[in-house]
Amino acid sequence: MTTNLIGARIKALRENQKLSQDDLARLFGFKDRQTVSAIETGERRVSADELLLLLAKLNVPLDYFTDPFRLDGEGRFSWRQAGLPAERLSAYERTAGRWIAAFRRIAPEVGHEIPLLRHSLGLTRQNSFEDAAEAGERFAVEFGLGSVPATALPSMMEERLGLLVLMVDAVKGISGAACRLPEFDTVLINRTEVPARRHFDLAHELFHILTWDAMTPEHVEPPTETGGNRVEQLANNFASALLMPAAVLDRFDSWSSLDRDGLIDKLNSVADQLHVTASALKWRLAALHRLPRARTQEIPDAALRNNGHRSVVPERTPPALFSKPFAEVIARALDEGRISARKAADLLDLTVDDLPDLFRDHGIEASVEL
Repeated sequence: MTTNLIGARIKALRENQKLSQDDLARLFGFKDRQTVSAIETGERRVSADELLLLLAKLNVPLDYFTDPFRLDGEGRFSWRQAGLPAERLSAYERTAGRWIAAFRRIAPEVGHEIPLLRHSLGLTRQNSFEDAAEAGERFAVEFGLGSVPATALPSMMEERLGLLVLMVDAVKGISGAACRLPEFDTVLINRTEVPARRHFDLAHELFHILTWDAMTPEHVEPPTETGGNRVEQLANNFASALLMPAAVLDRFDSWSSLDRDGLIDKLNSVADQLHVTASALKWRLAALHRLPRARTQEIPDAALRNNGHRSVVPERTPPALFSKPFAEVIARALDEGRISARKAADLLDLTVDDLPDLFRDHGIEASVEL
């Protein structure tokens, strides 16, 4: 482990245990916190005796510092969730961190190159919601997302932006997350959510990835349903325009001339075709001035719930777990003997018997032997 990484993990451990640098200096027996600061930034090495003292005093195992399949001190997450206790979110973040760390460690070993450059949007908190929407529009056009952007978005993010996009079985309350690492970025999406919600979450988290340095999102995103903050509102405007560009909506005209029932039916029908929610479509049309806001406010949310269906329409086949690039890296590592099936299953929070199903779902041939 490098000095920088040990220092980063010490900082993460200190912050997790709600200790100040002065607290840690007293624990080490240092005269001042400047030495702790130098350790955390990698300017000063930690001796073996100091590391053993830290393990004993803060009650952590040695593998906290030696395990390469951890993201402590490196990975920065922003979670889109509702009502999840902090302890459960922290536990799930550690699990997700192992998936991402596994990919980071194994991918270069099997010839999968991590992107050299990152893409970004030239937006800041000072930009308007209209600016964010215009960026979403341009993004959909420049990256050729076509007539139904929602269905083209995941593969485009993987193939052209070099992002790791993982479809996961998240605990209840988590919709998705963005994760920033020094080397690459990851978006996690709860694959058990209804498709329209998944698509919006994916576009929303993409905004955070593309604007991370200019406006780093909070660790837990504030709910935009109750106003949220400006960054989250900008993300929503970007996502809405990306999934429903004006040029795509041009195919569907005569919104204002419809009566109330006809408008409701059309909103639900078009939303189904674009794989978005009818409610999001309604407000997108209002933002484009294709529907007067007075008319949008007259439409009850109940009429648009589940896009007019009596209940959530079940998917025939939800997205396969994780992603094909991710599964290919793990399969190649198994085939080359770089990792055992037991270790792979442990890292992915699966059983060994689950691995063949994972590869099969992605159309990958791989031998899984104990």
